[in-house]
Amino acid sequence: MDRRQFNLLPLVGLVALTAVGQAHALTLADLSSADASQGLKAALEKGALSAVGLLGAKDGFLGNPQVRIALPGYLNDAAQLLRTFGQGDKVDELLTSMNRAAEAAVPMSRDLLLNAVKTMSVTDAKAILSGGDTAMTEFFASKTRPALSAKFLPVVTQATAKVGLADKYNAVAGKASELGLLKKEDANIQQYVTGKTLDGLFFMISQEEKKIRQNPVQAGSAILSKVFGALQ
Repeated sequence: MDRRQFNLLPLVGLVALTAVGQAHALTLADLSSADASQGLKAALEKGALSAVGLLGAKDGFLGNPQVRIALPGYLNDAAQLLRTFGQGDKVDELLTSMNRAAEAAVPMSRDLLLNAVKTMSVTDAKAILSGGDTAMTEFFASKTRPALSAKFLPVVTQATAKVGLADKYNAVAGKASELGLLKKEDANIQQYVTGKTLDGLFFMISQEEKKIRQNPVQAGSAILSKVFGALQ
């Protein structure tokens, strides 16, 4: 057997098509290594690019309650108090700048995500095939999160610097952190927004992954349907 090919035989019994009586149904054992590799890469690329496209557009974060970046804990409570004193416009300005920063940063993830797909190993592929509903997302997070954090931070810093409240956030958050009212990692707006941007990106990738796994035919690719149909 060609050692360069994916050996999917160990996966037999772990994942199989359950549609009894369909003589033409495929299982993972029926797929060639080339099909498995091509299908996985197509799914990874589709999930990543869809997420980047959704989040990297205007209101990708701000207009999506599932990923919209809010002020953390104690500061969110303080912001509600500011609103009662007629300072709501300033709070909204800060929140908008945080989410716009995330929207500006996300498109920069495209190349790193696609490179992770290109360098996917046999071990990675097997883990994704035999993993749960978010195995593809976990693959991306493990391969790219530290590098993406370093890439996002300067963009977020530049975007939040345009708002005078950013410095005030850091001053207030720093004191709150010292008093134990706020997590240390949330005490700096640049670091906080960068972390939340990554959380939003991987959350959206997971949502796209679930769609592909649940309905590979609707994903619009024959190879996706062939590979992920065998996992159902």
